Amino acid sequence: MTTERVGPPLRAGERETLRAYLDFHRATLAMKCDGLSDECLRRQSMPPSTLSLLGLVRHMAEVERTWFRRVINAEDIPFVWSDNRDFQAAYDASAATRSEAFDAWQAEVEHSRRIEQAAVSLDVTGHFPNWGEDVSLRLVMLHLIHEYARHNGHADFLREGIDGTVGA
Repeated sequence: MTTERVGPPLRAGERETLRAYLDFHRATLAMKCDGLSDECLRRQSMPPSTLSLLGLVRHMAEVERTWFRRVINAEDIPFVWSDNRDFQAAYDASAATRSEAFDAWQAEVEHSRRIEQAAVSLDVTGHFPNWGEDVSLRLVMLHLIHEYARHNGHADFLREGIDGTVGA
């Protein structure tokens, strides 16, 4: 599978730019996983870390689910891989498969896109209980861009350790 990644626009409005950068980073994570077997995707970085490419995909499914569905859309839904709302639980992909992780992640990305597109503006708010604060859709999109960018850096190192592939 080869992932197509479209660069963000050089001149666009705020919402279009945020949307494009978020999609760019989503595609970057998928690209880092292209062409690898389930075994390679489960390969962990170094003890005691359970971090793997598949774990990153699972983690980002939880992140998308939490920020868009639970916070902005106020859906009362559980975490996918944790009964106690632990984002770290998704990192343990030792028994996971590409299809299980990517199906969950892609489903959450589609939910996120629908929620963002249905919002009347970036000023729409939702409540984030961990902070005890209301947050805007703008902050959520920026937070996810930050989260993907940080984890794509991890993905760079993980991929290089698997087969020597570097760059994006």
